[in-house]
Amino acid sequence: MNWISNYVRPKINSLFSRREMPENLWRACDSCGQMIFHRELTDNLYVCPACSHHMGITPRERFTALFDGGVFVEVETPEVAADPLSFRDQKKYPDRMKDARKKTGENEAMLVAKGAIGGVVTVCAGQDFTFMGGSMGMAVGNALVAAAQTAVDSGAPLVVFSAAGGARMQEGMLSLMQMPRTTVAVQMVQEAGLPFIVVLTHPTTGGVTASYAMLGDIQIAEPNALIGFAGARVIEQTIREKLPEGFQRAEYLLDHGMLDMVVDRRSLRDELAKVMRLLMKMPPRVHGDLPAPTSEELSASAPEPAEKAE
Repeated sequence: MNWISNYVRPKINSLFSRREMPENLWRACDSCGQMIFHRELTDNLYVCPACSHHMGITPRERFTALFDGGVFVEVETPEVAADPLSFRDQKKYPDRMKDARKKTGENEAMLVAKGAIGGVVTVCAGQDFTFMGGSMGMAVGNALVAAAQTAVDSGAPLVVFSAAGGARMQEGMLSLMQMPRTTVAVQMVQEAGLPFIVVLTHPTTGGVTASYAMLGDIQIAEPNALIGFAGARVIEQTIREKLPEGFQRAEYLLDHGMLDMVVDRRSLRDELAKVMRLLMKMPPRVHGDLPAPTSEELSASAPEPAEKAE
């Protein structure tokens, strides 16, 4: 028996062997390829620290960073028929929904929440592109209508984060009817005199762009977001011309008057608070100040008048 080979060498290897590292500790930037530690990426709101590329982010992660203290309440939305057209391609529609729910942990492609942003009570609706491409079906239509109704009932601004590849083909005409339906919901908010702000994220295309995504009182986009109705290749084949460089990107649309501003995700919370306070005719927020006391609190804390000396 060779004790060096059978005992000493395995012992040394076990002492100096590298521990296996979980695969999800690092992520490569989709744009520059920079490897980013997962905690740094989360703290940076999924924006690459090297090239400022904005990666995808779920509505729940976005809301946690957006609302004051990360506190918000979800707004319930009405249930819809599970498979109204009995649609099937390579999979049955209910099976696709089951896979999407398992992958994302969410029930549908839009999440609605209510909280405070910079001290302004706000209703937010965010689309999740990882849930079947953020496609707009009846559930998304119900979610936006519920968000609009909650905003009107609360007298609060409505902020929508769009991210979609278009309508959900598995619901056919029922999906297309969400375009006029969501447009009416937006009109309801605007008729109540409340701000409707849209933040277009990458990508926002199809029927979502042709409806509520372009109806905001203020149109904001994240840097380099793809925004359009039809794809660039389809447009080139239709008009038989080469499209300009950067066509359908946020910066191009800003230069041509389709957007009001392009805002880095890390600065978005402060910009939204500033815009909403302006539209709601509220005084500017002073960072670091305590909330102003109410008149009742001032009355309760006022000292009693001193008795006159005789």
